[in-house]
Parts: sequence; C-alpha cells; structure tokens
Amino acid sequence: MIIEETPAIKDIDIFRDVRKLLSEIYESIPVDPWQQGQAYNIFTVWSYCEYVKFRHPTKTWFREAYRTVKEMFGKVQTLSQEDESQIRSLVTDVVQQTDKMIQSFNISKMGYSIICIQQIIDYIWRRVKQHENGPVKYVFKKEFFTDLVLAICKRANCMITDQQTMFRKANDPVFYLEKKRYEYYSIFQKYCHGPTSAAILGEILCQKLKEPIKQSVYKRTARDLADEMRTNCESLNGNRSKLEKHILRTLAEKEDFNKYMNYIDNPKDHCKSFIRDEVSQYVPDNFNVNVLLKVKEYIKLLQQKIMEAAHKSTKHILAIGEDVGLWLKHFTNQLSDVLIFSEKDLSGVKHDDVDEFELLEDAINKELTVILSDICSTFNPKSFLAELDYKDRPDEILIDHFSQCCWVQCPFCRATCTKTIENHGGEHSVPFHRSIGLSGIHYDKTSNLSTHICTSAVANSNLYFYPIGSEDKVPWTAYRRAGGEYAKWSIIPDLSELPYWKWFVCRFQKDVEKCYNKTFRGRGEIPDEWRKYTKQDAFESLEKYF
Repeated sequence: MIIEETPAIKDIDIFRDVRKLLSEIYESIPVDPWQQGQAYNIFTVWSYCEYVKFRHPTKTWFREAYRTVKEMFGKVQTLSQEDESQIRSLVTDVVQQTDKMIQSFNISKMGYSIICIQQIIDYIWRRVKQHENGPVKYVFKKEFFTDLVLAICKRANCMITDQQTMFRKANDPVFYLEKKRYEYYSIFQKYCHGPTSAAILGEILCQKLKEPIKQSVYKRTARDLADEMRTNCESLNGNRSKLEKHILRTLAEKEDFNKYMNYIDNPKDHCKSFIRDEVSQYVPDNFNVNVLLKVKEYIKLLQQKIMEAAHKSTKHILAIGEDVGLWLKHFTNQLSDVLIFSEKDLSGVKHDDVDEFELLEDAINKELTVILSDICSTFNPKSFLAELDYKDRPDEILIDHFSQCCWVQCPFCRATCTKTIENHGGEHSVPFHRSIGLSGIHYDKTSNLSTHICTSAVANSNLYFYPIGSEDKVPWTAYRRAGGEYAKWSIIPDLSELPYWKWFVCRFQKDVEKCYNKTFRGRGEIPDEWRKYTKQDAFESLEKYF
C-alpha cells in the first residue's frame, strides 16, 4: 500500500552527509576532494609526520629549555619508525573494521541513512582517541581524522551507492510501477481480449516469477564464474603462493611505487584490489564465449524445473480435488529448492475462478518462454554485476576464498605469512623474505637503511637488532629472545635470496629513501651485484621459486 505522505527514496550524496557531520565537530573541513580532483592518499602516504603534533615536556623549566634549543638549532622532531608503524597499523585496522561495518548495514535490503555515516565517523573518532590516549608522544592534528574519514568514505562510496540503487529499485513506488508497467499493460490487454482465467493467472504467475528467476540466474552465474576463474584464470587457479607470484609480476610490469607500498603496507587490501581487477577484465573478455553460454544453459534448466513443478502440481490436484489454491501451494513448494519464491509472493492475486489446470500449464509454458528470453537478451556484464549484492559477486566470492588465510607480517621485512589457515597452529613462515630496509629498518644512530635480508641476517652471528620499543639489543641468531611477534616466526638461516627484491631495491632506491627519509649509504650501501639484476631476472626468479 502506498501512503501519500510516505517520503520518496532519493538519490544519496555520501560526501554531503560526511561534510554535514564533520562540520558538527569542526568549524571548517576540507573542500570536496572529488569535485576538486584532489586525491586523499592517507592509505599510501610515506610518512605521518605532517599529521601529528608532538607533546612538549610538562615541566616549565624543561619546556623553556626545549624551546630555546629548538630555536637555536632549528631541530624538527620526526616520528620514529615504531611510531610510523603503529599509525599505519591503526589506519589498516580501521579500514578493515569499517569495511565490516558497511557490510553489516545491509543497505541493499534496509536502505541508506545518514546514520550509517554517523556510525562510521563515531567509530573512527573513538579509535583515533584511543590511540592518542595510549603510550605515544604525539597527538593527531584534525587533518588526520578528517582525511581518514574522507578516504574511507570515498573508498566505500561506490559500494554504498550501488546497494542504495538496489534498495530503491526494490522499494521505491515510482521505480516499482515503472518496472511493472509493461507487465500490467500486458495483463490488461489479455483481459480486453477475453482470454480464460487460466491464461491470465499463468501470465501473472510468470511475471511474479521473473525477478526470482533473474536473481537465481545471476547468483548461479556468479558462482560458476568464480569456479571457472579458479580453473582457467592463471593468477587464480592455484594456492596463495601462486597468487602472490602474479601480484608481484603485475607490480613489476606497472612499476608504480605507490602500488608497491600499498602492497607492502596493506597486503590484504592490495590482494582484494588485484582480484577485483582480474574479474573486471575476465568477465568482459569471456562474456560471449563462456558467461552467456552458462546463462542460457541454466535458464533452460530452470524452465524444465518450473514446468515439472507445474505438471506435478496438476497431477496432485486432479487426484485429490480441483482447488487452484492448493495447486499454487503445491507449485511453490516444488520450487522452494530452486528459487526464492513462496505463496507470500502471490498475495493479492485473484484465482478463484480457475478450473482448467491443463490450460494453466500451457499458459505458464508460453509466458515463461517469453520471460526467460527477455532475461537472456538483457543479460550483460554491466547489469549482471550491478544487480548482485556485493557478497554474491564473483570477485567477492574469490576474495572470500583467498582471504581465509594468515595475513600476519614479518616484524622485520613485513613479508606476509603464507599459511593457508587464518588461525593456524605453530609459527608463521614465508618462502622468501626481503630487504629489511623496505620496512624502514636502519643502522643504529645513522640514517643508513639496511640491505640485510632476514634469512641471511639470522645466519650472521655478528648482527644485532633493537626490538621495537626496546633499548636492549638482541642477536639476530637468537631473534626469538625479543619475544612478542618476533617469537612467533620461523626464520630459517639461508643464504638463498630472491633476486626480485634485489632488483626492486635498485629500481626504486630513491623512492624508498624518500619514503623513509633515509639512504642506502654507508653500512647500508647496496651491493654492486644487486645492480646487475634486470626486470627480466626478477620475472624469471618468480617463475623459478614460486
């Protein structure tokens, strides 16, 4: 029932809502980055130093001395590598948790409300304040909070908008009537030509079945497509290590340092983006050959099952007494394992005067053929993905498959554990570690990044390191003594190293140095033999060792 006072479901503007809510916290907020073409890079920013203000000493005499020294020598405080790592971990975890929050809103079924953005902003605010209240020597500037909110909302904008469009199509009276216009006009025409009640009921029934059939076809196709890609798509037809190889190869082909840093800092997030890119390329390339063929096969199967259900219902009713209400109940029960369809979907349908069940079967068969043909003719890559909930899309199915594994990173080089079980027993491990300088580790009291690789470092009895947050050095050969995350890793002494990462250090030396404001100089000088490796050598090492 449509009530006149019911407000219309309007298009949404997420950033407008973000600005409104942020303005209640701050008097001024950034200009709309989407309209101004600005890119919020808080996810890949090289250093968070510009986002923080350092806490000054509390005692008056020491604070004055600190100010005098700063004025005399122009000393500028910078974040330690530990601080940078903790802030990056905060950003990564907030992104992951807000992703889960947005999924839990179930916008495609419940609809969008500004309350969704309010909950996201409240959560980010709490996490930022919790971090500041911890054992840190700085506080965040307001730009950290606002940029993080803006970046997360920009990231989620497409998903939220798509889900709101689905909700509107299903619940907006204008959309609903527009969608039903052809259906109602067709039924009206039949009434005008005086057909049997069975023919009219047959058409109404098939029109009611159209959307459940469509959703069943789309979901089944998405699952089949995900399974097909796990067989035919080279990057997705193996285990996690094979996927890793293709990610590294793609990164080397593009030679984009920002993408590399996203991979190093947020491996799970980068993996998701990689899978989405693979699906977005695979679907159009294989649409006419494989995808459309599967759709036609499944539509044919559905038609057979629906007609079988109609025929069995007719036999059942003719045996116990001719009652169209019982026929419809038996028919919908027969389809319960095939479609999301029940008697409730037929509420309001008049059918008391139907008594020719063979004619009803014929009418269903005729109308069903037309409807299935229409579904098939309008099926295309764009509409196919747009009509599916995110959780039912082939890329999300594949992401869920590959994400059910361990994502813990090595405390030295940040390589990701390759165990295929998320909460696996035993220690974390990875086939190949990389230069610890890529995570900003440098020689004590210098600005020299280290070129040491974990597996060779633990074989060197002369090397020591300082665990994060500790001033006590620990021998690399006994790295587990550091406790915490260090003790949870199995790093086997080994002098065999992957040429890929040596090529990377040489190719992006200046970028890495700029990223950490340190250099590969002095004790951290890059070995001459590393500079001999080419990109082709990097590719060949991936093929050899993965």
